[in-house]
Amino acid sequence: MRIILVDDHELIREGLKKVIAKESDIDVIGEAQNADEMFELLSKNKIDIVILDITLPGRSGLDLISEIKTHYPDTRILILSMHPEDRFAVRALRAGAFGFITKGTASKILIEALRKIADGRKYITPTLAEHLALELDVDHDKPLHENLSNREFEVMRLIAEGKSVSEIAEMLFISVNTVTSYRSRIMEKMKMKTNAEIIRYAIEQNLIT
Repeated sequence: MRIILVDDHELIREGLKKVIAKESDIDVIGEAQNADEMFELLSKNKIDIVILDITLPGRSGLDLISEIKTHYPDTRILILSMHPEDRFAVRALRAGAFGFITKGTASKILIEALRKIADGRKYITPTLAEHLALELDVDHDKPLHENLSNREFEVMRLIAEGKSVSEIAEMLFISVNTVTSYRSRIMEKMKMKTNAEIIRYAIEQNLIT
């Protein structure tokens, strides 16, 4: 099994390498701290699984899932996140990830997830399975942010983190006008009028740290 590690925190990458080094059949082919480095590795190597941080600087992990799927359809993605799985995992799986684990996950769970994904199966925790079951309940009220597209969701999170329209535009490589349009749609879908309301909501829903 050939994998690459994509996380902007060196300590996280080093920790992952130590865990994986104990497995003789899993090879870490390379590591990247941003999207550009990741795609360079993918272009030069045949990779089975990408362990991907969902919140890389400057790029939405959700967008990267779709991009990897488009250009490297045989490469599978395991999302590693500091965010609660009940807030992000469903969206990541819908985007095409094969699994989602949090950074506090036990080492044996990481290896179990990698082996399951290598076999072509999805990896979800029992907690996430329960959450997915609730999603199927027609009477279950979805959180407001579940009505947003992946890009709207990313813009909403950046607004909640206090980023300005121009900062968001620069981070996501889109125009200021486009960000403004996204903000308007977010406000409409979430029935909010101010950034303060978005910030309060994101904190209550554990969407930002």
